[in-house]
Amino acid sequence: MNGLKWSALALALGAALAVGWWSGRASAPAASPTETEASEPVERKILYYRNPMGLPDTSPVPKKDSMGMDYLPVFADEAPPPEPGTVVLAPGKVQQLGVRTEAAVREALAPRVRASATVEVDETRQFAVAPRFEGWIETLHANQTGMAIRRGDALATVYSPELVAARQEFRVADDAAKRLAASDPDSAATMRQLRDAARTRLRNWEVSGAGVARAGSESGLVLSSPTDAVVVEKLVVQGERFEPGQTILRLADLSRVWVVAQVPASGLANLTLGDHASFETPSLPGRRFEGDVAFIQPTLDRASRTLGVRIEVENPDGVLRPGLFGDVELTGQASAPVVTVDRSAVIDSGTRQVVLVQTAPGQFTPREVQLGARSGDRVAVLSGVEAGETVVVSANFLLDAESNLRAALGSLEAGGARETAAPADAPADDSHAGHGEPSDEPPAGHEAPADDPHAGHKGGH
Repeated sequence: MNGLKWSALALALGAALAVGWWSGRASAPAASPTETEASEPVERKILYYRNPMGLPDTSPVPKKDSMGMDYLPVFADEAPPPEPGTVVLAPGKVQQLGVRTEAAVREALAPRVRASATVEVDETRQFAVAPRFEGWIETLHANQTGMAIRRGDALATVYSPELVAARQEFRVADDAAKRLAASDPDSAATMRQLRDAARTRLRNWEVSGAGVARAGSESGLVLSSPTDAVVVEKLVVQGERFEPGQTILRLADLSRVWVVAQVPASGLANLTLGDHASFETPSLPGRRFEGDVAFIQPTLDRASRTLGVRIEVENPDGVLRPGLFGDVELTGQASAPVVTVDRSAVIDSGTRQVVLVQTAPGQFTPREVQLGARSGDRVAVLSGVEAGETVVVSANFLLDAESNLRAALGSLEAGGARETAAPADAPADDSHAGHGEPSDEPPAGHEAPADDPHAGHKGGH
């Protein structure tokens, strides 16, 4: 009897264990494919390939560097998160927008300044024909403004009674000194003194700055040109009377001219004497005239806020005429090598300068930079960009607008997340929090209405 009881008990226990095992197996979750197929490899997405030596150079396709080393792949799960404001574009979108990039380089930068300029007469090559005696113009040989004359050519034949008397006195004294030289040495010495005095008087009456006057007719004197020049001003006509010291002609030697440039105050930092300059004018297309900075005005023009800079330019064929207008490009001394980029890469808002740097294929990050000197289409970058980094030089305004939009949206999302975050255990507007005062809700177990005037007093009745 006892054996039958123990057998029945063992069968019941076995049946219970079987039912429990079957229920646990049925309720267990199915194994995921990754657990059952862990041995199968997972394909990793390659974003781009980077330089094996750590240089800031990437490639969207496999390639080798100059030493034959393979570029290393950068996978999607390895790539660092993009910087704030980074714009990510597909290759097709980059090509559609016309985005062009260029590497920042380290080079010596010679500052160049461009300014408007005017051709003027070299003041050191101007001459005034101003006789020192009174007279009349018998014949005016240089009788046209702009007339070209050669050195020694006759300018005018003049008549002056004082000159006639002085010349006659010189001749008489010279003849007497020669006749009396043997018979009367004392009288001959006196005549020589008179002759020398007359010669000195004639020499002092020569034209100031216009060469040596020579005798013409018996009563006239010919004034000659001191150099190759042109007549820039004719102040008398033939037959006119002139006073001592009166200017009758003005001459200018145009074989060398001045080009006076009006340089803005912002371009004076690297301007020094001896800097090279070149002049171009629309009146002479295709021609370029070279010269050097010879003089810099000490004061600024208050009206235009510019500084006059004088360049001496040779003009052997005379094509550079005074009054001609054009442009001057001044080239300063080259500085030490600095990081430079194309000027089109800089986005200048007036208060800050930004350059878009390509951090990976299709990824463009804005960076604020500090700029230095400029030379033509190149500008020095003092901070923000390193040599070898790739910057955007075309369509950067579109990318900058997209970057600003993404940064603004990111700020809005972050602000919205902060506003929605609140403590889960206490209302934000609970005026009784922290004061130990009872809340408006009845405690558990007391279901008295909120407007019941007898709430709390029913227990006393």
